[in-house]
Amino acid sequence: MSGRPDSDTGPEAADSQAAADQDESHDLLDESDDLPHESDDLLDGSDDLLEDARRARWTAAGTGAALTLAGLAAALLRLIRSAPALVPAAYAGGAAVCAAAAVLGSRGRTRRALWLLIAGVMVMALGDQFD
Repeated sequence: MSGRPDSDTGPEAADSQAAADQDESHDLLDESDDLPHESDDLLDGSDDLLEDARRARWTAAGTGAALTLAGLAAALLRLIRSAPALVPAAYAGGAAVCAAAAVLGSRGRTRRALWLLIAGVMVMALGDQFD
């Protein structure tokens, strides 16, 4: 289908077809008032985005706090037992990095908080390797 009128139709038929198409498009525009507007869809989508952002903030803050407590507990346990001084220092340093990640996560900087959580756990793992 080329989109051109057949050769046996005259210009009157092509003009009447264009007029009919234009009338149909006006009818569709009139019926579009019954449909929900795009702004309503955007507002619904923004509520979902806000919920996702809120969930990400709570997850980052909660994970950072849990890893901070775990790192501090491990540092205290290593201080009580005879271990090289570098081991509890590594656990405490990792816990401090995770605490910073928890603060960043609670402020909405979830991507940076994620990277700090990874770095903090890696520092704690380094302390475990020294043990």
